[in-house]
Order: sequence, then C-alpha cells, then structure tokens
Amino acid sequence: MSAVRAIRGATSVPRDSRELIHERTAELVAAVMERNGLVPDDLISVIFTSTEDLVSAFPAAGAREMGLGAVPLICAREIPVPGALPSCVRLMAHAKMPVDRPVRHVYLHEAVALRADLAQ
Repeated sequence: MSAVRAIRGATSVPRDSRELIHERTAELVAAVMERNGLVPDDLISVIFTSTEDLVSAFPAAGAREMGLGAVPLICAREIPVPGALPSCVRLMAHAKMPVDRPVRHVYLHEAVALRADLAQ
C-alpha cells in the first residue's frame, strides 16, 4: 500500500552563482530520490526555499535540468532568521511511497548542522 509522504532536505551553496545553485540542488534532489528509492514518477511536487543571499537562480530550475520537468516545482524565500545558516537551499518533496518504507531525510554539506539527528 502506498501513501503520500513528505521528505525534507537541505544543502549549502559555497557562493551565489547559477551553476552552483543548480549543481547543489541537483545533488540534493538526486540524494533524496536515491535514499528513498524514488523515480521521477513517484514525485507529486517539490517545494524549494533558499536564503536571501542566493539570488542568481531558482533551485527549481536545477531540478528541471536534471529531468524533473513534469513534476510541479515551486520556489520560495526562506525566513531570514538571525543566526540561521546562510547560503542554504531546502526542499520538501511530496512523493508516493510504500507506507512500510521509512522516509529518509537528506542534509548535505554545511546543512548537516540543521538536523544532525536526521543526516546520514
């Protein structure tokens, strides 16, 4: 039996550039899919947020470039909380997954500090 599951993830971007935002976003999405045994048809939608210092590209564009053009994707601005991790892209992916398969959240690079308890 399958259900809609939500998967969280985040990564850091070394500096604000289109190429790096796309590269790190694609790396994050690929890791989420691999660790959760997903294929593109399993994805229902993905919400991306980025911190206010990342302005050179939409993270969703990086996901589209890796072949997720048929998946609904949207970007939003992360709340600029003082002391929060800068240069960060986060995602919440909604996917069809078996109910007995554990959800594996993914935190990469400096974003591991956000949820060390969930990082693998």
